[in-house]
Amino acid sequence: MKQPQVYITKKIPREVIEPLEKMATVKMWDAENEKVPVQILKTEAAKSTAIFTTLDDIIDQSIIENSPQLKVIANMAVGYDNIDISTATKHSIFVCNTPDILNDTTADLAFALLMSTARRIVEGYHFVMDGCWKNWGPLLMVGRDIHHKTLGIVGMGRIGEKVAKRASGFDMEVLYHNRSRRESVEKALNTTYCSFDELLEKADFIVNLLPLTDDTKNKFNEIAFSKMKNSAIFINVGRGMSVVEEDLVQALQKGEIAGAGLDVFREEPISNQHPLLKFNQVVVVPHIGSATIETRTKMMELTVHNIVNVLQGKYPKAYVNKKVKIY
Repeated sequence: MKQPQVYITKKIPREVIEPLEKMATVKMWDAENEKVPVQILKTEAAKSTAIFTTLDDIIDQSIIENSPQLKVIANMAVGYDNIDISTATKHSIFVCNTPDILNDTTADLAFALLMSTARRIVEGYHFVMDGCWKNWGPLLMVGRDIHHKTLGIVGMGRIGEKVAKRASGFDMEVLYHNRSRRESVEKALNTTYCSFDELLEKADFIVNLLPLTDDTKNKFNEIAFSKMKNSAIFINVGRGMSVVEEDLVQALQKGEIAGAGLDVFREEPISNQHPLLKFNQVVVVPHIGSATIETRTKMMELTVHNIVNVLQGKYPKAYVNKKVKIY
């Protein structure tokens, strides 16, 4: 009997995919930092029972409908807006993700961006490297305090809870806005629910953790930035499409906000000529919210585990389209 084929769209360690190699023919794109061309992805998916994808692989209707043997699309990410869920479900294909694993790691990065922006860490690094540090001065590289300030979390999910927990260590007041109020979180983490507008007006640091939906797309726009304090710092570790980047640039130019720390963007990767890169008070990183050895390894392992389960005729451990059933 012919073995099923699994196609992996990024180069990952062989030891991680050993469980797959015991039960399937595994083909893998041979580059980690180069995206698999669409035509190659389409060709390989058409021959595969399972595909291991990452957040920059667009699995659309044409790919799915051209893959008659496909049983599972295992996405190595929490989000899955890169996959046509409706079409996959229509064809009884499981769409898997990797929830919960990266909560702490992403919360760590949110605070790393917050602290780097507030205390001008990147700017200070370049100041020294460029030979500008000539003496000590009372106002040299002064930044902003984090402790005893007000943090506003937009999107109080699992990662939001972890961010709130870290904020308590800095004696911060934590406000949050969410689609629904979470009184249990308020009690456990001493947070306060408020409207979106109230959060924008009161918070010294605003962290976006929203998922991408029709309601959250372009949520942070000209109107939102205009309501923030002039001293506010905006942090985005949620979704790039939640932010109108032209409006963020304008807000920084006009001094409507003090700075920004950004892990995600509307289109990735961004060019080194991107308008946001001209601001000293903006810290950017290349979508590394989950990028630690420990967390990325666990994400890869769960993605493999999801595929193995489906190949064995079982339900995957983590999947998003619950309407798909095994018959």
